Amino acid sequence: MNPGAPFQSVGVIGGGAWGTALASLCATNGVATTLWAREDAVIRSINTAHENSEYLPGVPLPESLKAAQSLGMAADCQAILFVVPAQFARPVFADLREATDGRPVPVALCSKGIERSSGLMMTEVLAGVWPEAEPAVLSGPSFARDVAMGLPTAVTLAARDKDTGARWMATLGGPGFRPYLSDDLTGAELGGAVKNVLAIAAGVVEGKGFGESARAALIARGFAEFQRLGVALGAKKETMAGLSGLGDLILTATSPQSRNMSLGIDLGKGRTLDEILSERNTVCEGVATAGAIHALAEKAGVEAPICEAVAALVSGAKSVDEIIAALMARPLKSEA
Repeated sequence: MNPGAPFQSVGVIGGGAWGTALASLCATNGVATTLWAREDAVIRSINTAHENSEYLPGVPLPESLKAAQSLGMAADCQAILFVVPAQFARPVFADLREATDGRPVPVALCSKGIERSSGLMMTEVLAGVWPEAEPAVLSGPSFARDVAMGLPTAVTLAARDKDTGARWMATLGGPGFRPYLSDDLTGAELGGAVKNVLAIAAGVVEGKGFGESARAALIARGFAEFQRLGVALGAKKETMAGLSGLGDLILTATSPQSRNMSLGIDLGKGRTLDEILSERNTVCEGVATAGAIHALAEKAGVEAPICEAVAALVSGAKSVDEIIAALMARPLKSEA
């Protein structure tokens, strides 16, 4: 693959932990980087203390990284990393299109979820709102703090245009961050959405004290659901078995550092969803995405009992114990 020239200026849209980590990565690589955030406290902390004390405390950020509250900052950016949670993305896409005068800006989608109201993936929402944008998908096993600290991380960077993909790789790649190029946006995006739902289920297994064998079985059967759905939607098998699929699932469903798994752990221990969410300042994407994944699977005629169970759990339709009893009572069948 021919090496690409890095983008000279990048706007990172979303001031949470993941957006901050990606902004730090770009700035460390010498790219002029501006981070957009809603909160005054986040902007002040980044611009004065060079730290996001709200979402990534204790991690020093490059002094060259700037933060802004107006999306007008995007007007001067060659490319954009979009890290706004999926359920809030649509109006921000519209504002970005206005701020950039509808230019064909390369936009790497880093939010992992499906729009609940429409059932659309982020590439589809982007195409409907800002059709001139050039989409890419960044997804894979990557905790924000690990990336911000420079710990070894590998991800999938999916882009339709190889030259644009090469430029993204040159912009983001470094000693601790290794992107692998793909042209399968559907597979990369779907993996990032489904793994959050399955991580909630894995957390419930942990919270109920069912043991490592049960969690391993759940991850394996959950991955089978993901593969069935991916094939039905046109994803490539190698993508689903790669970093943005199996790799991200392994990370998210095995570490309590995962927001979605930790939420599942609390649910397994008997806490209510409202109690858990009231204590958090971060978004657990799997809660909003579970129903959308279940609806996608039903529409595609794909059997996805674990995703269906999580959707029922977070909607309040069934309790943890009812769901576990129903899953274990399913008819015995061939694994294939």
